[in-house]
Amino acid sequence: MREALRDLNPPVAIHVAGDGEQALHFLRQEGEYAEARTPSLIFLDFNLPKSDSRDILRQLKQDQRLRIIPVAVLTSSDAERDVRQAYELHANCYLRKPGDLDGFFETIRAAANFWLNVAYLPGELLQRGPER
Repeated sequence: MREALRDLNPPVAIHVAGDGEQALHFLRQEGEYAEARTPSLIFLDFNLPKSDSRDILRQLKQDQRLRIIPVAVLTSSDAERDVRQAYELHANCYLRKPGDLDGFFETIRAAANFWLNVAYLPGELLQRGPER
């Protein structure tokens, strides 16, 4: 993910959570993340360790402050039930991980470019510069 987004212009800050619990603490600015900036985009792997990623998505979209952040679900599944469930939980897009590294990079870059440079987002999500 870092490599895929390394050359994005304008540059972006990337924050990686090891699991769903850490992700929620970061997004809610709890504990050590009290000073964290609200992200402009979330890539959510549907197979997070120690977490139910669907529950993470549910919690994000039920939170008044966090629900406006675009969430791109990232998974290797192309099962119709998974796609449907992601959108029913209000994911903003469903990205299937390509099997090759070049395809993965292309998918991540295209999604990031769309959400950060093409789509119009609320002002609080438009953090320009390296901390975006």
